[in-house]
Amino acid sequence: MMELLAGIKLASVIATLFYSFLGLVLLILSYVIVDRLTHFSLHEEVAEKQNIAVAIVIGALLIALAIIIAAVITS
Repeated sequence: MMELLAGIKLASVIATLFYSFLGLVLLILSYVIVDRLTHFSLHEEVAEKQNIAVAIVIGALLIALAIIIAAVITS
């Protein structure tokens, strides 16, 4: 077990945590921007009105944005 932990450096753990946090912040910021650009509340449409079509579109958008953010961070 100690041999596995010996190869892990503190700098790489900190970098992983930082980039994970950065990716989450960018994803949440993207959701807020999309919510502001639409003429209706995304939360109200999905949670209260249970609009499945909007939920699928927002889910697909967030997955696409997550892929783009991950590609940018890893490059």
